[in-house]
Amino acid sequence: MGLPLAIAPDTAAEIGRWRAYLGAERRMSPKTLEAYERDVGQFLGFLAEHLGGPPSLKVLAKITPADVRAFMAARRAGGAGNRTLMRSLAGARSFARFLERNGKGKVGALAAIRAPKLARSLPKPLAATAAKQMTDIDLRGGEDRETWVLARDAAVLALLYGCGLRISEALGLKRSDANGKDALTVLGKGNKTRMVPVLPQVTKTIADYIALCPYDLPPDGPLFLGARGGPLSPRIVQLAMATLRGALGLPETATPHALRHSFATHLLARGGDLRSIQELLGHASLSTTQIYTAVDTARLLEVYASAHPRASS
Repeated sequence: MGLPLAIAPDTAAEIGRWRAYLGAERRMSPKTLEAYERDVGQFLGFLAEHLGGPPSLKVLAKITPADVRAFMAARRAGGAGNRTLMRSLAGARSFARFLERNGKGKVGALAAIRAPKLARSLPKPLAATAAKQMTDIDLRGGEDRETWVLARDAAVLALLYGCGLRISEALGLKRSDANGKDALTVLGKGNKTRMVPVLPQVTKTIADYIALCPYDLPPDGPLFLGARGGPLSPRIVQLAMATLRGALGLPETATPHALRHSFATHLLARGGDLRSIQELLGHASLSTTQIYTAVDTARLLEVYASAHPRASS
């Protein structure tokens, strides 16, 4: 629990209702709920010290933009960066919106403060050739690993690049999901499901793993298992990617998530439209998908700079 010890009873009661709302209606994960509650707890804890007592709902309605700025300054002095401050404000604003919707007062000061800006870095996709090589078991032939483990890792990475899945989505698949059909139902962020097409090459990679896996794979159990038979950890996939990165001489930006970026970037480069790519990736907003147009433009400029006769003159 992220709440301060000293908290006004009416505020504590509304935080409980807000948390229940986020979990039941917004379907936020337990970790996200914990983070939101922790952020609100930090905000209330600061206000309790700043204002000389635990803030009640009545007090919250009267705080000023200067109080919010003082909170942000204190968090920054404690080492918080812009991303952390943005998340802190997001949690506090979510609680404030909940209060307003339920007629418990309006905390206007939070809306009056601009969130810190983040330098938006472009995702770094792999070249198509390198992305395809991630499923080449022969690249890891010198490792002291059982063949089924290598086949498993190849299947997971094939899903990340071939279907644009997040690593959590791939590892969340059940054995019954791998039914050999040309589409998968994936459970994404916010417990939202989406359909993604599966290429025959990806289906074959998964089938090869299933055939080699020494453990029983019940229909309702996880598709991907660890060496001891339990659910596969994301860390194992990250380590496999690091090994392949070294074998291919790729930079550290070549992570499992970079395969998802590569999926989107390569689709766009071959004429895929943004709305379709948004659906395939499971993005809630088209603006999130639009970053790939910048990636593709950057790639074209790189080609131009290296190949055009006048670029070096």
